[in-house]
This record gives sequence, structure tokens and C-alpha cells, in this order.
Amino acid sequence: MTGFEAFATAEELRAVTEANWALAAAGQSDLVWGHVALGVAGGCALMKASGLGFEEVDAEDLVVVDRAGSVRAGTGRRHLEYCIHTEILAARADVGAVVHTHAIAAAAFASLDEPLRPLTHDAIPFLDPDIPRFTKTGNLISTPALGEELASCLGGNNGCLIPGHGLVTVGPSLASAVMHAALLDRACRVQLHAMAAGGPRRWSGDAEVAAKRAGLWVESQLQAGYEYLVRRAKAAPMAT
Repeated sequence: MTGFEAFATAEELRAVTEANWALAAAGQSDLVWGHVALGVAGGCALMKASGLGFEEVDAEDLVVVDRAGSVRAGTGRRHLEYCIHTEILAARADVGAVVHTHAIAAAAFASLDEPLRPLTHDAIPFLDPDIPRFTKTGNLISTPALGEELASCLGGNNGCLIPGHGLVTVGPSLASAVMHAALLDRACRVQLHAMAAGGPRRWSGDAEVAAKRAGLWVESQLQAGYEYLVRRAKAAPMAT
């Protein structure tokens, strides 16, 4: 695919394609909205073009977008919220990939203004001591200034909830960023169920959270979960 060679390898193109499929398999599709990006050369983001659902993406549907919003490679149109990715990648040297979706449980939980509790292992990557919430706007994050403010709100966390909008997660790899999105939505879903049942009343204490943080969700575990999502997507493509 002409034009990508200066920014990304064939392996990176394949990896971003599979990351889109994995998000579909995780149930994070919202028609054609939501996106995952890999940081590539020149401070750019490699991501799908707009107008496609996660499960529809192939390598020729990708674009490289720079911080100014110019499409540097690929033939599609960029997403309006490209700057979520470019600004977080610019702010966090430890981040290699960024996910933004409108996952239903996360969006519902974000509206409650309740602290995220360690009811299951899924919440652990985000409790420092609570997941941040970006409340500057619930509208599109479509300017570099808003992207920069979102990056500031995210801080050093693995994820951020955006009331009225959705979630953002990050990681050093595509696997970790995608799995953080899956885990965050699961954690929110579990707490919503507990709240609907009249609770929660019990959850892991600070010492147990610290122990879990040290031993759970290491990169190899995130990779294993991610590979399952990719296998699931390949075995049973779905429109979710």
C-alpha cells in the first residue's frame, strides 16, 4: 500500500487491523464510531478511516494522521476525534496505543459519578485510587486543545471515563490498550449489576488492590486475552 512505508511496517498495518477486530469481538462497536490508534513515525497515529465499523476494517482502510490533522498516508477520511490519539501519544512517552469507544456499560457508569470499586479483577488497572473522569465536555473531542486537556485528565492512568460520551484507554501496545478497554467496560458492567441489586457492599481493600496491581494484568496476561479476542473475531466475524 503506497504511502505507508515512511510511517509503518506491514506488521503494524496488520496489527492495527486486528486491533479493530478485537474491539468488535469485545462488544465495543458503535456502528461506525470509535477508534484505536498505534503511534507511528513522526508523532502520527495509524488508525482506521472514518465510516467503517471495527469488524469491517482491513489494512487498506487505514490512514496515518499527524497532530495537525493531515492524512499523511492512506486514502480514507480521518475521524473527527483523531486528536484524542495524537495528543495522548504526544503527552505520554510510555503509551504506544490509544483506544476510544462508546462502550455501553462504561458510558452508563460514567453518568453516575460513582467511584469505580474493585469488585472484580477487571477494575484493578484503573484504581489509582479511582479512574479519572473527563468533564470538560461530553461533546466530540475534535480539537488539539481538547485532546491535550483529555491527556492531562488521563494523567498516568490506564483509562479515563468521559461522562456523556464513552471511554479512553491506553497501553504500551495495541494488546494492552484494547484489553484495558475490555476490562474497563467489564468492570463498569459488574458494578452496574451490583448497584441494581442494592449494593455493592464488599470489595477488595487497599492492601489487596495493591497486591493485585503487582501481580495481575501483566503484559503477558493482557496479550493472552487480546489474542483470544483476535481469534474469536477471525473465527466468527460479527456485526456488533
